[in-house]
Amino acid sequence: MNRESVRSAVSGYGMILLAIVFALAAVAAIVRGAGAPSVPLIVTGLVFIVAAVFVLSGLFIVNPNDARVLVLFGTYKGTVKGNGFCWANPFLVKKRITLRARNLNGEKLKVNDKGGNPIQIAAVVVWQVEDTYRASFDVDNYEHYVVVQSEAAVRHLAGRYPYDTFEDGLRQLGDTRYGLQAGLYTRDLGKVLAAVRQLDMGGVMVNDTPIFRVDHMPYGGNRRSGIGREGVRFAVEEMTSLRMVVLR
Repeated sequence: MNRESVRSAVSGYGMILLAIVFALAAVAAIVRGAGAPSVPLIVTGLVFIVAAVFVLSGLFIVNPNDARVLVLFGTYKGTVKGNGFCWANPFLVKKRITLRARNLNGEKLKVNDKGGNPIQIAAVVVWQVEDTYRASFDVDNYEHYVVVQSEAAVRHLAGRYPYDTFEDGLRQLGDTRYGLQAGLYTRDLGKVLAAVRQLDMGGVMVNDTPIFRVDHMPYGGNRRSGIGREGVRFAVEEMTSLRMVVLR
């Protein structure tokens, strides 16, 4: 099996009741065996104790947007994605993998532009695990893998869109389908104003990377980079419905 196989797990509530029954049976057998005395009853009680411990050791919890990858002696046996209190074979290794979306704030990378001048570039990547099998067995550490691949993608992106002049860079930015934020490094106020006028971006960060943001700023983009903006004012506007009332 070389792909993800989603499976269901046994309810943990019924199994914990079974473990309680085993524990009570063990106590009763040991007490009666000690009073008789009876070696077979004591042995039976010990067997019930082992059975109760075996059942309890198979209990586990799957939280919302989490998954458990089940492995039995080196063999993949499936993935449990249904959240709740579950039970599975105690010999199964139950590896937790989160399915939540996560943000990766990339480090600033130094690359060369078309003229060979060094520039800094960075990216913010939103990612989540889609295939738990590949995340567990196709790479050594999938979180580190995402970091390395994102840096490689950013370097490749910088090589695909080289520019010679400031105007050339503005033109290429304007030709993209996205418009979250743009970063501009300059001390020339005229270039700043030109970028603000020409770029259809949600924000222009002067002397910082496009990933700069603070909580109270109206963060958001244009075109295919969002459907609105964050911030108190914009939240109030989204939750407010305007009505015109005419009284005569």
